[in-house]
Amino acid sequence: MQMIDINKTRYRKHLNIIIVGFIANLLVLSLVFGAILISLFSTVGEITGVEQIVNTASDLVQEQPETNFRYNLLGVILALLANAAILHSIKGSEFFLEVYYVWQVKQIQNLIFRKLKKIKVAAKSGEEPALIILSFYYQSQKQVYSLDDNTITLATVEKEIANIKQLIDDNGLSISAAQFDKKLISTYAS
Repeated sequence: MQMIDINKTRYRKHLNIIIVGFIANLLVLSLVFGAILISLFSTVGEITGVEQIVNTASDLVQEQPETNFRYNLLGVILALLANAAILHSIKGSEFFLEVYYVWQVKQIQNLIFRKLKKIKVAAKSGEEPALIILSFYYQSQKQVYSLDDNTITLATVEKEIANIKQLIDDNGLSISAAQFDKKLISTYAS
């Protein structure tokens, strides 16, 4: 995966719009789906003549009242699925470009993090794939932390970048984050 330059203000604006849109859409669709399911399938509140007699007799024995919880829950699940489908359909759009890129980078960082201990050991012994992975990992962390205004850990990441550059120089290699390929991660089994 190639790292791309991102306009921070555009990224933050689009991310905020997507988050607010997702939440608003989830709320509206949950209510709509829940109401539709309740109107189609719910029997709560419908009392026939026989049930009225049984209810009067059973007033002595307290029962748990029947609710529409399951229909409301199903409405929320359907709303989540609808939102997931919408996000999937717009992930290739120009508006979603930066947000989708950062999401992909964070997924790759998670994959690398799971194997980070082994990758660091391999990098210390001068393995080129490990140094490529770490170069990408820390450069992408620096980019994501800058976009998310996470300045607390930025100094630590810059220190790690300097350490990786030193390892690369010590091994006489010419490595950059641009050489990274996601397939390199599978070299280091969990």
